[in-house]
Amino acid sequence: MKNNSYKTRHPLSWIPTTWFAMGLPFVALSSASTIMYKNLGVSDTQIAFWTSLIMLPWTLKPLWGPFLELYKTKKFFVYVTQIFTGILFGLVGLTLQLDSYFSFSIAILTIIALSASTHDTAADGVYLNELDATNQAKYVGWQGAFYNIAKVFSGGVLVYLAGLLEQKIGIANAWMVVMFCYGILMVVLGLYNSRALPSSQQEVKPTSLKEGMATLKDVIITFFQKKNIWFSLLFIVFYRFAEGQAIKIVPLFFKAERVEGGLGLSTSEIGMLYGVFGAIAFVLGSILAGNFVAKRGLTRKTLMTLCAFFNVPFAAYALLAFFVPTNLVLIASAVVVEYFGYGFGFVGIILFTMQNIAPGKYKMAHYAFGSGIVNLGFMLPSMISGGLSDWMGYKMFFIWVLISTIPAFLVSWFVPLRKPEEE
Repeated sequence: MKNNSYKTRHPLSWIPTTWFAMGLPFVALSSASTIMYKNLGVSDTQIAFWTSLIMLPWTLKPLWGPFLELYKTKKFFVYVTQIFTGILFGLVGLTLQLDSYFSFSIAILTIIALSASTHDTAADGVYLNELDATNQAKYVGWQGAFYNIAKVFSGGVLVYLAGLLEQKIGIANAWMVVMFCYGILMVVLGLYNSRALPSSQQEVKPTSLKEGMATLKDVIITFFQKKNIWFSLLFIVFYRFAEGQAIKIVPLFFKAERVEGGLGLSTSEIGMLYGVFGAIAFVLGSILAGNFVAKRGLTRKTLMTLCAFFNVPFAAYALLAFFVPTNLVLIASAVVVEYFGYGFGFVGIILFTMQNIAPGKYKMAHYAFGSGIVNLGFMLPSMISGGLSDWMGYKMFFIWVLISTIPAFLVSWFVPLRKPEEE
């Protein structure tokens, strides 16, 4: 069945478009929306809390993953959620013209998060079911490439476009157009993938609700029976403790007026910083980290090195907050340092989840659970970051971020690492 599908649907006909569609809404909700709300006059506290809370479905998605096969196929859920997400982005754009735009837009963005996280689960299922182990390894690089291209396009190109349009048609109208762009892209991707995605799963008989519940129960029980699982979960949560706070506030800090302690950058400048300099640094960091861990494996020394790359560069933002430079080259240099470290160090938590959390009876399901908790480790500190930055001011907030890196180093040093022969 897989071989026929492979011949009629080459992986490169659907992997790039599917993973581009995976990255686009995630960055729209986690990053681009914060700049949009900042420009519309929403407080940092509200922005950080609500744009973090709406990311919860990416943490909870393993809970409904086993039930996707009860109706239709994973292919069906992939292209339907893409089209549905596109329509919802259009509705977000329309809500920006309302007096109560914040409440309505956040509600719709929450539904987008549910749709997009379901899409991600279904897309992973298509990939694992349609490709054998050799081809899974062969095309995994294409996944990462187009996911990151989506991040650049969403957080860079479209934010830059919003900045240009804000000066011509006003903030609300500019972001309405940008949300329409998100929507059109997702609908087009959905229509294309409805034809491009392989269809061999249509012959698979769905499981029953009872079987789905039994499997989910066993997945959860065996997950928490893993050796040293609680130490591993502490590692996952605290590794991202500083990042979750910093990343949410940085674009708000860039946008805030200089009299408020911010850098006073335009929306287009922020889009350029993330979409060009940040993206290149992130990709380079990720590539070099991949070579680094491939040679050394996941050892205590390797993990501490990755943790240092991940956390120490946040000092660049503390320096920006204290010196408040006007030179865009200096600001771009800080972004390059942090994003290079981000790309390099993030490999640590991915590798740890693969090798310490996933192995066992339900490797893919437990990896999904681990990935969900990785997202939770980012979401929880992000929710409180706005209140902290409003209370402390940007200077002291970024000092606090540096203090918040200490737990990451502690868990990286003390967490038990699984031996290769262990299951």
